This record gives sequence, structure tokens and C-alpha cells, in this order.
Amino acid sequence: MARVTRDDVARVAGTSTAVVSYVINDGPRPVAPATRARVLAAVEELGYRPNRVAQAMARRRTDLLGMVVPDARQPFFAGLAHAVEQAAADHGRLLLIGNSDYVDEREAHYIRAFLGMQVDGLVLVTQDPATPGLTGFDVGDGTPVVLLHHRAETPDGVAVVADDEGGAREVVRHLLGHGHAEVHCFGGTLALSPHDPVTGRTAGWAAALTEAGLATEGRLVPAPFDRVRAHAEALALLARPDRPSAVFCATDDQAIGLLRAADDLGIRVPEQLAVAGFDDIAEAVIAGPALTTVATAQDEMARAAVDLVLGGAERRSTGARTFPARMVLRRSCGCPAPDRAAVGADAGAVLI
Repeated sequence: MARVTRDDVARVAGTSTAVVSYVINDGPRPVAPATRARVLAAVEELGYRPNRVAQAMARRRTDLLGMVVPDARQPFFAGLAHAVEQAAADHGRLLLIGNSDYVDEREAHYIRAFLGMQVDGLVLVTQDPATPGLTGFDVGDGTPVVLLHHRAETPDGVAVVADDEGGAREVVRHLLGHGHAEVHCFGGTLALSPHDPVTGRTAGWAAALTEAGLATEGRLVPAPFDRVRAHAEALALLARPDRPSAVFCATDDQAIGLLRAADDLGIRVPEQLAVAGFDDIAEAVIAGPALTTVATAQDEMARAAVDLVLGGAERRSTGARTFPARMVLRRSCGCPAPDRAAVGADAGAVLI
């Protein structure tokens, strides 16, 4: 079958091709409601599909946004990508997603590829804002770039982040409040960027211990971010004769790996081991037992990132927009089985 063209739609609707263009592109000139209805009916009847590439060339706008995440298989990044996709759709944009797999070269590859597609902007969940892939952004062709979940390296960078340090400090204080003499941190590698969210969470853990007059030395345990590999590291930690009585995990995925390791070793949570995580992924509530964690304003952060990308230079103030984090108390920390409507005693904490 021959491809249906705009001329065909105009002929069936009894209008000019220009009017068809105004209806399909929602402008630049207004179209009477009755005429618009005829054009849309003709589009449906003929099965016309606009050539988006040609439209993009004519308008010099692709209606595409690019997003790079470390690993969309991880629940936190999957949820974040979904939130960004929804925010982009609210603005009439399509989202392209690439996985860097924590590899600088792959991250740079997707950045170059998306720029080559002339995306309207980029939302990056980068592992390090100093990587080669970020060099020259927002300088050459003016493509707007916003970091999400990760702070910018330079003062003129644009980032949307959570209060990682503050959230970690509060949940570690809560663990200490249960009477634990020490709290280990099951965190990321020791080579993380100082701008990485896990670095901030580790700093919050250390600050809470220091405030309580407790040492941090020897209590930071590097761990992979995915639950399967974290499980192996957790087995080694919990098999030690001097195993901790409480552990703060920098991510919920790590915490779920640690909970499984505790179960494998017959360690009862929370009676023999208190555990808290960070991110409040969907699975936290069905973990065994339900995981005390720190929730971030993921949907609001995603909307803010997309708004900043599409807002134009005059609206894209530099620096970080920091969203609050709140503690969510569940069974894994030692809190009693709660009334779901109850509010925890800690300021900002929700007991569910």
C-alpha cells in the first residue's frame, strides 16, 4: 500500500495541507473546532502517521529527552527512570534511556549518541560528574543537561538531589536509640566520587556515630550495589565472630542482600541484628522483615529535573536543588509491629 500523505488527509477533510499541518502540530495558527474535527476524522480514517523526523527538522525540536542511568535493572533506578518518563510525557516528550553499567566509556557513548539525535535535553544519573563523557556539556551546542541523584562537580552545574547525608544521619540516630553500642555501614566502594549520593549517606552515618561519641574506624564495609553480590559480602560480615548488632545499608538493595544473608545464617532480625536501608524501594515493605529505610521524593525530583531541562537558560539556575528525605520505620530496626496509621516519634518519620 502507498504511504498516506498529508495531501491525502487534506483531500478527505476538504482543507488545505497547511490546515492539516496546523492541526497535527497544534499550531502555529488556530483552526476552527469543526475543521479540526474533520481533519482528525480523516487522519483516523486513512491511518495517517506523521513523519516525526520531518517535523523535528522543520521545528528544530525533536521532542526527545535522553537519560543515562547506571543500571535500570536495579529497582531504584528503574523507579527513577519511570518517574522521569512520566514527567517527560507530561511535557509531550519521549524519553530515551541508556544504561552505563557503571562504565565511563558506555556512559560517554550514550551521551554522544543522544546528542547526535539532537535531543532537547539530557537527564543524567552519572556515576561521576568528572567523567570524560560530561566534558563540554552545555557549552558547545547548548543542549541542557541536568544531573539527577548526583551532585554536580562544579558550582555552575545543575543538579537535583536528595538530602542523603541528613536522611542517613537520622536513621542511624534511630538505630542507636534502640540501644546499640555500634552501627556498621554497609556502603559503596571506597573509591566513590565525593559528589556521589552514597558518599553523602556514609558521611551521615559517620556524623551520627561521632555525635554519639562512637568510633567509625573499621566499621565501614565496602559492598556492591546489587543485592546478589551484596549478599555474598554480607555473608562474610555476619559470619565474623565480632559481627555487628546493627547495620545501616547505603541502599535498600544492599539491605535486602544483607537480610537474606542473615536468614541464611540463622540470625534473627531484629532480635539479633537491626537493619536499616535507604531509598524505600517498593520491595522494602515486603522484605523479611519489612525494612526500615529512608524515602526520597523521587517523583518530585524527576519532575524538577525535567522542568529544569526544558525550562530554558533563563530558568535553569545553577547549583543543586535539594529535596528532603524522611525516615520510614518498619520491623527490621526493632520497632514493634505498628498500627499502619501511626506516626513515629522521630521528627519526620513515618511508622508503617
